[in-house]
Amino acid sequence: MANEANPCPCSAGDTFDYNSLGCEIPVEHIRAYLCKPSLPTKKAVVVIHDIYGWQLPNTRYIVDMLAANGYLAILPDFYKGQEPWKPSSDWSTFNEWLKTRDAQKINKETDVVLKYLKEQCDVRRTGVIGFCWGGAAVHHLMLSYPDFKAGISVYGVLRFAEDRYNLLNPTFFIF
Repeated sequence: MANEANPCPCSAGDTFDYNSLGCEIPVEHIRAYLCKPSLPTKKAVVVIHDIYGWQLPNTRYIVDMLAANGYLAILPDFYKGQEPWKPSSDWSTFNEWLKTRDAQKINKETDVVLKYLKEQCDVRRTGVIGFCWGGAAVHHLMLSYPDFKAGISVYGVLRFAEDRYNLLNPTFFIF
């Protein structure tokens, strides 16, 4: 639960000891983790990491699970190479750290990921799921990107957007 000592409800919890099935790829100016299903598909899911970043094994496991269920799944580094939050970080510095990682300022990265999926993978339908920080990013994207046909925000924050109810497509919020 969020409070003054711990302003973000995210917790790394138990980190999986997991060997990923996908691969890291460049997508223009960012890196991403990509996992493809065993059969060709035109459906993709963009997975948006939490404060602990795109290299967390737990999040890569979600990407691999989506691919095992028939979706091309991609996990971009929306921090663009900046350090993710660490479980050992001082929570009193969290708000300052967060100012340099705004979940509403990911349009450039989203554009290159969608372009990659369309042009390099022939994707025609795309959904998005995000956790904690990524859940807030999903909310932002579902307000401004009709390309995402469905969204899932897990523990995302809704209070940041004034037009927070003008979603373009179905969005499921889990708190």
